[in-house]
Amino acid sequence: MAPGCSPVPEIATASPTGKASAPELAFPALRRGQPGTLQVNLGYRCNQSCSHCHVNAGPSRTEMMDAATMDLVPAVLRARSITTLDLTGGAPELHPNFRALVIAARRLGVAVIDRCNLTILSEPGQEDLARFLANQGVIVVASLPCYSAANVDQQRGDGVFARSIEGLRQLNALGYGIEGSGLNLDLVFNPQGPTLPPPQAALEADYRHELDAHFGIRFNRLYTITNMPIQRFAAVLRQQGRLETYMDLLRSSHNPSNLEQVMCLSTISVDWEGYLYDCDFNQMLGLPMTGLAAGEASPRRHLRELLEHDPAKEPIAVADHCFGCTAGAGSSCGGALS
Repeated sequence: MAPGCSPVPEIATASPTGKASAPELAFPALRRGQPGTLQVNLGYRCNQSCSHCHVNAGPSRTEMMDAATMDLVPAVLRARSITTLDLTGGAPELHPNFRALVIAARRLGVAVIDRCNLTILSEPGQEDLARFLANQGVIVVASLPCYSAANVDQQRGDGVFARSIEGLRQLNALGYGIEGSGLNLDLVFNPQGPTLPPPQAALEADYRHELDAHFGIRFNRLYTITNMPIQRFAAVLRQQGRLETYMDLLRSSHNPSNLEQVMCLSTISVDWEGYLYDCDFNQMLGLPMTGLAAGEASPRRHLRELLEHDPAKEPIAVADHCFGCTAGAGSSCGGALS
């Protein structure tokens, strides 16, 4: 069984190289390049409540992007020549205007990513969702933390694994993950606990073998993503007395070469109210995109600003949690960095 699908190990207290932890290390300053991706959080409502969720999403959340703010998204895609719209939540598909936004973006020639939890495909009222995604050529990035039913259900709830497999079969039947179809199906792995993900290529090979052998499932790529020490995951670690040890692991595993590829260099994150952030994690911490040097006061910036303003070359807001993106092989919404 792959390391990532094993029972949760005890947290390490040093980096993989054996170096002592370095809690005094400050995260390096960064400046944005030319934005190519607009990552939009449509709201926090979700049909699941996962233990690792940095958004604290769940069925009882009511926050949803309003129509006026959503109407700005296609306009910004045009104004800033954005090539990718990355839709997230919660479960973004639960927004009543999700499909209209997808259609508008695709008409502009923009690639659309749907960050899908797979079980949404079998929710009442979503029976035709998979076919809609296929018809629009949407890239599906689906969260599947393991190929083991016991481990997935432990993290996400009883029955989630079986529903996830059924969702993957729906997508495969439409051509997703099948070579030559043009329909990309990528999977996302998060560790079960406060550890770094295993090597992405080796884990992808294990996923590919296990899912094909036992379920006949095909997919394009596997992304390994480090659990960020914020929100629900941080609260659990704090209760266990393990948060500082995990932070020490992230700092001591910092790989400077990953700084050239971190996602905030080319991605702008938008919350459900339309406010701007340098990444999804900063959004959840309420750390806004200021565009100013550290310490300078700035009002929250809104999506409408991007209709006129190019945010390239601005400083990026960084803090200790950013070590989660540079530790080890690195981590981003597109998986390992090195």
